[in-house]
Amino acid sequence: MNPEDKITILFQGDSITDADRNKEDGFDLGHGYAMMAASMFISEQPERNIQFLNRGISGNRVIDLKNRWEEDCTALYPSVVSIFVGINDCWRRYDDNDPISIETFRNHYKDILLQVKDKTNAKIIIVEPFVLPYPEDRIKWREDLDPKINVIRELAREFDAHLLPLDGIMNQASVYREPSFWAGDGVHPSYTGHMLIAKEWLKILHKIVM
Repeated sequence: MNPEDKITILFQGDSITDADRNKEDGFDLGHGYAMMAASMFISEQPERNIQFLNRGISGNRVIDLKNRWEEDCTALYPSVVSIFVGINDCWRRYDDNDPISIETFRNHYKDILLQVKDKTNAKIIIVEPFVLPYPEDRIKWREDLDPKINVIRELAREFDAHLLPLDGIMNQASVYREPSFWAGDGVHPSYTGHMLIAKEWLKILHKIVM
């Protein structure tokens, strides 16, 4: 991308992206990795004509993104779309007995990627959902989440997207500090967990907007 071009970067996802953002303010980025990544990037390159938007909504699954995709994505004409969703498609199986099949998950996720390709010229960053082995019951979630992560990787290849392999990164970090240090419930990152995500996410953004 030309450094002089106006660039709009859109964060999309669930509560990890939402991070208690003020939804009455379309430019509020919340208190998580989206805000941290945007702040670091702007502080490094304040001369760039760039804006960051956050449209993550707590509790969202892929179908929820699909249902609001025109208003909250393609109508914003983003230059880069970052999609971080999928853990609720796993979680609802265990807390609400509302499982999402692999094919349904694939079809909904593919639909939002097709809309990005068909209606925008945006580059795509796909962030893997993750779960850490704390509390202990989260270990069982791997049977549902791992196949969905494989679908996401396949779609990243199919759509020539930039993949952030976050499940591996977060679990690797949990070798050095206990899982609860990074995410107290195995899913929602601590501030340090959000910072780790932001730093890894920025590595990809820098490749796109050089």
